[in-house]
Amino acid sequence: MSKVALVTGGSSGIGLCAAQELYASGCRVYEISRRDTKTLGVTHVQADVSDEEQVCRAVRFVYEKEGRLDILVNNAGFGISGIAEFTANADAVSLLDVNLFGTVNATKAVVPLMRDAGAGRIVNVSSFAALTPIPFQSWYSVSKAAVNAYTMAIACELSPFGISVCAVMPGDTKTAFTSARKKNSAGDNIYSGRESRSVSKMEQDETNGMSPECAARFISRIAIKKRVKPYYVIGVKYKFLALLVRLLPANAVKRIVGLMYAK
Repeated sequence: MSKVALVTGGSSGIGLCAAQELYASGCRVYEISRRDTKTLGVTHVQADVSDEEQVCRAVRFVYEKEGRLDILVNNAGFGISGIAEFTANADAVSLLDVNLFGTVNATKAVVPLMRDAGAGRIVNVSSFAALTPIPFQSWYSVSKAAVNAYTMAIACELSPFGISVCAVMPGDTKTAFTSARKKNSAGDNIYSGRESRSVSKMEQDETNGMSPECAARFISRIAIKKRVKPYYVIGVKYKFLALLVRLLPANAVKRIVGLMYAK
């Protein structure tokens, strides 16, 4: 039987492309998002991932229609930028509600179904920023580092039930994520314009980054792969950088990241 896949944040960017790739791979695909985008082979279910009850209802809807749920891709997320000192706690909480607890909400909703079935795959879309936290994008980096930690913990917890969990870490990707980023330039004059220069560099890197289709093809392959590792980095460049992060002393990594994003 065709596998049933659910993608959060599947109305645009990497999520939309991942839903399309899973459909092309033979899955029956549903996507959760706040807005509907008509996509061939993908059924939209409206829900805000930060609302646990809405996510539970959406998952129940899929299960009642299909009688199974084999794959969950936790992709929903957004970014904020700004100086950590001047970032309002409320903005940080809003980010965590989507990026971290959106992942938690969807995972908690599908796990009982997968546990009863004795099988399931959960793919959490993280970021390379989880490995190398980016200055002036601190809370986004925190949210993705938390997703990585959550992934490893539940991968161990759920393994005896036949449920495998992994995190995929794209690097810079050319999507609407860049234009949707919530920017806060407060305090930039105190920091000698470093925040605005950093955000400009980030946006340039993202605009010249990998395509969402490239990231989605990788995610789709991982979603249907027989066995998975806990963590994946997409692309030769980022795999090399991840190796450097592991091998170099922390002070060296800090200097390199500072030269790139905090001058």
